Amino acid sequence: MFGLGLQEILIIFLIFFFLFGAKKLPEIGEGLGKTVKEIRKIRSEKKAGKEKSKKEEKGSVLSDLKKEVEEIPGVKEVKEVKETIDKVKDVAKITKLLR
Repeated sequence: MFGLGLQEILIIFLIFFFLFGAKKLPEIGEGLGKTVKEIRKIRSEKKAGKEKSKKEEKGSVLSDLKKEVEEIPGVKEVKEVKETIDKVKDVAKITKLLR
């Protein structure tokens, strides 16, 4: 723990004990515990925010890429042909089922 041995930790604890007294030490410990808890909470929120921003960044790159692909001549026509073929396949499946 920070390169401190048992003797150093005991001396620090005794100094706190004499400075603040036995009644204040539990309050100080409780305050330190709450502070550590809040720091961990903030750190995890920051980490989640970074991951979320990375996902959003990837999503925006994909949407930009899709827009660029749609601007290529003939892509819209190919999409329309594909949709028509899919519709024909669906109709063929339905007619096959009706036989």
